[in-house]
Amino acid sequence: MNNKNASGDVTRLLLQWRAGDEAALAALFPIVYDELRALAQRHLRRERGEHTLQRTALVHEAFLRLADQNQVDWQSRAQFFGLASQMMRRILVDHARKSAAAKRGGGARPLDIDAVLGAGDDADGDTGVPREPPHEAGVDFEAIHAALERLEALDARQGKLVELRFFGGLSIQEAAGVIGVSPATAKREWAVARAWLQRELTAEDRA
Repeated sequence: MNNKNASGDVTRLLLQWRAGDEAALAALFPIVYDELRALAQRHLRRERGEHTLQRTALVHEAFLRLADQNQVDWQSRAQFFGLASQMMRRILVDHARKSAAAKRGGGARPLDIDAVLGAGDDADGDTGVPREPPHEAGVDFEAIHAALERLEALDARQGKLVELRFFGGLSIQEAAGVIGVSPATAKREWAVARAWLQRELTAEDRA
């Protein structure tokens, strides 16, 4: 199945699920499973090394939470994976807090937002997809989460853009479609949001 057909199937099943067809949810899971596993892996690569939550568990817990979102006005496949990414982010933060694995100063390195989010235009080729940080980066996931919550309170759209790009791995074009702006606007706001996060996280390191 090519990507266009798969995307269409995901959107169709989301709409059927929204209309009350529970069978559509069961049909959706195997179609999105591989991409959810890849998304979970991106999240776990950004976690500090002492996390204990496994990729399969993260996928299943996120999908269970998504199953409670049947009132969402689904528009696209990208919207679904953006929400899935948000669920995974919150699951990991909750898990880290409960296990005391993300205590402030617990061995995390100082954060370099360019290393985490990517530098320059933040694009690989023409896709506009953020570069993966190195596996050994060991970034303080909870610090990023807290800073992102502050950004969301100041500018919900920029916060959503970072969520979709950094955690969800969406391209500029895909993220722009989800938040309803042009790619040029999304690219400008991505640069502004990245600079704001760099200031916030650098200030935390000095505190």
